[in-house]
Amino acid sequence: MTQASQATTNSDSNAKRSSNTQHAVAELKKMIMENQLAAGSNHLESELAELLDMSRTPIREAGLILEGQGLVEIKPRHGIRIRSLSPEDMAEIYDILTELESLSAERAAEQNHSKKELSHAKAAIANMDQALADEDLEAWAKADDAFHSELVRLGGNKQVCNIFSMYTDLVRRARLLTLHLRPKPVKSNNDHRKVLKAIRKGNGKKARKLHRTHRIEAKEMLVNLLRKYGLQSV
Repeated sequence: MTQASQATTNSDSNAKRSSNTQHAVAELKKMIMENQLAAGSNHLESELAELLDMSRTPIREAGLILEGQGLVEIKPRHGIRIRSLSPEDMAEIYDILTELESLSAERAAEQNHSKKELSHAKAAIANMDQALADEDLEAWAKADDAFHSELVRLGGNKQVCNIFSMYTDLVRRARLLTLHLRPKPVKSNNDHRKVLKAIRKGNGKKARKLHRTHRIEAKEMLVNLLRKYGLQSV
C-alpha cells in the first residue's frame, strides 16, 4: 500500500470513529434527557455498547465528552454513572445563568441589532405562542431553549456563550422533569416579548432588569417543584 493510500485509509478510519462517537453522544444524551437512563444509575460500557449496537470504544469516548458536559461521571471499573443534581445545585446554576443571560440582554440592546439579526429571537417567541395554543409543552420547551440561546448569542460575549453551553443541558433536563407539573407558561412568553422589545429599543438597563426578574422567578418555581416532588435532575 502506498503512503497516499495509507493516509486515505487512516483518514477514513478516523472519520468513521468520530462519527460513531458523535452518534453515541447524541443517543446517550437523548436517553439521559428522556430519563431512560435514570439519575444515579450506573452502566457498564459493555451494557451501553450492546444497547446502542456498537463497540465499546465510541461509548468510552462519548462518556468522556458527556462527563465534560456535566451529565455523567466516569467511575473506574464501574463504568458510567448518570449524575444526580440536587435542588440546591440547580439553584446555584440558575444564579450563574441569571446573571450571565441578563448581561447578554443588556449587551444585545447596546449593539443596535437590525430586525434581521433579531428575527430568530422573534421567531422563537412565535413558536412558543404556537406551542401553547397547540398545548404542546415539549415544543414550547424547545422554543424556549432557542430564545435563551439566541439571547446569549446576541450578547456577543464568547466566554458567556461557553459557560451557557456548559450548563444548558443540566437546566434542560431539570426543566423536562417538571414540565408537566408547572402552570401553563403564558407569563414566560410575555416576559420574553418584553425583553425583546427592550433590546429592539436599545434600552439595555431595562432589558437586563426584565430578564433578571424572569430568570429569578423561573428558578424559584423550578427549584420548589424539585423539592416538593423529590425529583432528582441529571
